[in-house]
Parts: sequence; C-alpha cells; structure tokens
Amino acid sequence: MDNEVGQSFALPQLDGRVLSTLNADGSRRWITPREVRGRLWKARFIVAWVLIAIFTALPWMRIAGKPPILLDVALQQFTFFGTTFRPTETLLLALIMLTLFVGIFLVTALWGRVWCGWACPQTIYLEFVYRPLERLFLGKAYGKKNSAVAGWRRLLMYAVFLILSAHLANTFLAYFVGTDRLIHWTLASPDEHPAAFVVFALTTALMMFDFVLFREQMCTIVCPYGRFQSALLDNNSLIIGYDIARGEPRANSSQRRALDAQQKHAGDCVSCSMCVQVCPTGIDIRDGLQLECVNCTQCIDACNDVMIKVGKPEGLIRYARQNQLVQNKSVGLRYRLLIYPLIMLILVSVVVVLLLRRQPASIEQVRIIGGNFTTAVDGIHTPIRLMIENYTEDARTFAITGTNNVRLEKETTLLVPALDAATIDLTVVCAPDTFGRGSRSGVLFINGPDHFSQSVSISIAGPFIAHNAIGNANKIKKGE
Repeated sequence: MDNEVGQSFALPQLDGRVLSTLNADGSRRWITPREVRGRLWKARFIVAWVLIAIFTALPWMRIAGKPPILLDVALQQFTFFGTTFRPTETLLLALIMLTLFVGIFLVTALWGRVWCGWACPQTIYLEFVYRPLERLFLGKAYGKKNSAVAGWRRLLMYAVFLILSAHLANTFLAYFVGTDRLIHWTLASPDEHPAAFVVFALTTALMMFDFVLFREQMCTIVCPYGRFQSALLDNNSLIIGYDIARGEPRANSSQRRALDAQQKHAGDCVSCSMCVQVCPTGIDIRDGLQLECVNCTQCIDACNDVMIKVGKPEGLIRYARQNQLVQNKSVGLRYRLLIYPLIMLILVSVVVVLLLRRQPASIEQVRIIGGNFTTAVDGIHTPIRLMIENYTEDARTFAITGTNNVRLEKETTLLVPALDAATIDLTVVCAPDTFGRGSRSGVLFINGPDHFSQSVSISIAGPFIAHNAIGNANKIKKGE
C-alpha cells in the first residue's frame, strides 16, 4: 500500500533545466558570465555610462525651477519636464501613460527588447558596475567554485557594493522626494526623520539584495516587463538569433575531421559554447528565441570573435528577424508600424491640446455628509462645500459670487496655496418655488487672478414641492 501511494504521488522527472538560473534538482545555478569586449559591447558601454550619468543627474537638473521628473506621492504632485500635475487631473495623466504604453509597443515592434539589453537600469548597473567590480576584486577566482579569496578582498568588495547601493538608493528616492528634501535628510540626524531613514535603509538593502544576490533572476523570474515585451514580439520583430541553416550541424575539430572523412557537410558552429559562457542569464541562444534573453548582444560579440579566429564570416549569431533566420523571408509591409505611430500621433496631439487649454484651477462641489437645508423668510438656505485646486506655482485668492436665482448668504474669498487644494463651506439661498423634487441645480461664479473666471454647476438640496402646490402658492401670492 505504501509503495502504491508513493508511486501515485511520485514527482515527475524533468529533462534538463526548467529555468536557466536553476539546476535540474531545483537548486540555484549561480551565473558568472565571461566578458567579451567586442564591437557591440563597446557601444553598450558608451550607452550605459551615458544613461548612468542621466539617471544620476536628472533629479538635480531644473526646468522652470523644478526637476524634470518628480513623482512626489506624499504631496500628491507629479512633475514632468516643468509641468506639475495634481492626481485629480486623471484624463491628462491617463493619456500620458497611454502614450508611454503605445511607445513601448512601437519600440518593441521596431527593435524588439532593446530596452532590456541597452537601457534598463537593472542590466546597466549589473553588467557595467557591479560585475566588473566583482571581477576586479575576485581576480582569477571569479566564476570558479571553491576558489580561495583573501578575506580582506571580499570584505572590501562588499563594502564598495554597500556604498554603491546607498548611492543608488538615494538616486532612486530623489525621483520621489526631490533633492532638496533628500539633502536635508542626509545632513540632519536620523532621529529627526526616523521614517525617512528607515525607507532609505530598506531601499539600500533591496539594492544590495538585487545587485549582489538576486541579479539575473530579477529579469527571468520577477520583472513583468520582459514578459510584456516578449508577448509583443512577432515573427518580424528584431531579435538576437542563431542562423540554424548556416550553423548546423554543429561540430568541434575532431567531429569535423570525422565528417570530412565521410564527405559530409559541417555547419559553421564549432560547438565552443562561448555564446553560453558569456550569457548573463545562462541560456543557449542556439535553442531559439527564449523569454530569458535580454538582448544584451554578448553572444554576438563572442561568436564573431570565434568566427574570425576560425576563418568564417561573422554573423552566425546576429540581430535579425525570425522569418529571416528560419524561413529566409524578406520583411514585407508591417501594419503595426503604421498603426502604432498613428495612435501615438493622435494621443500626443490630444495631450498637447489639453495642455494648451489647461486651466490654472479646477472647482468642484464636494458632498456634505448630514448637510440639510433650512427654511427662512428670505428663502431656502442650503449649505454646500466647494473644493478649489490650484495648479499654479503661486498661492491664489479666488472670489466666489452667486447668480440671479442662486445667491450666496455671504459672498466670500478663498486663499488656495500653490499646487494644493482647499475647501470652503458656503450657504446658498434660493426661492422655495424653484425646487421640484427635493433638489435643483444652480450656478456659481469663481473669479481669480490673471483674468481667471469659471462657472461651476452645483446641486442644491431643498424641499420636495409638487407642481400643483407651487401653482397654488403663486396664486396666493397674486391674491387670486
């Protein structure tokens, strides 16, 4: 019975690895890729350090006195290249986000996963900062298991990693709290801002965990962007691929001699496995398109170097389209490359029009819980509440006035701080015969600096008066 139960619940035996970062038994496969400094690596090195400089400098730059990008969640202010938005500007923010998403579709359709391999901070900092430093400190022991390394070298390496992670944490937080607040927190004692210090410490710890321990698993297991981009690829998308027709059958030097003796053809691939050894996610590009491939181009440089040494033409592994690699088809008209730019043009045009027509303030009525009307000699008095949001960089005073059939019990003004919102409670007075089924609509005028003027529609609670009762009341007034 025990044997039967054990057999019925036996785990399936898997052929090979499930993930490139896991061994067949489920243990972590530590990847220590070799470095090949080919033509594409040099181009990526330049791009990487330019982007690192931009990532670091962007929070410190100023456009119209504000950072180019600031996502201040605490103050609910989102700044993009000189313009600050409030979270209530949902239409504008939604259109901007939608434009970014369509831009991702377009970039992926044109150049595949170019973001992952060339511009993603995870790839840039890991491959051009942390791993080079690790190679420097570990020397010949890098990539070799059970190799003895002087304790001081390893300790110094982790100390440098900690400093780098703290710097990255500060840079990351600067996009959310601003550099002014960050400088104040850095120079002041942690006792003055314990919550901010805890956030900084946790962010630093996460950076250390990611770049020192988790590494490529962020791309292969956690990051949804890679899966999102992979789902957008088609057979005509630009990928890094292996030319099967040219490379197969693979053969090393001894196998080639055997094939030559049999007068059989051998492919250009010499089975050196250099493309696997340099891959930062541990895949074999010769197995075809894979989710784990981040398009870092290391396999291209490594293969080109080998091809030059064995006297073969470069490009066995190269940027290409699947149809070109598998079926040797030419790329025809791609409707995606017409539709995506058209959608982006429409979205950008709408965003520009909305920005040009953007008002310096918005006004809306806020519901009052438990508020009700009262009856007086001069009419029905109903409390209402208005919220005014100021989208400008200066504090502004707004005057609120009534209309002919909706007058205010007391006309007033409201001072609204810059890039903030304020509410005011008012009482409107209306004639009893203007109410129908317990409520009516009305209009108030709000005037502000720089010729700002806006009318706002409000809902006014009042008595429930039937139409015949209104008619009788009017007759009584007229003496009929």
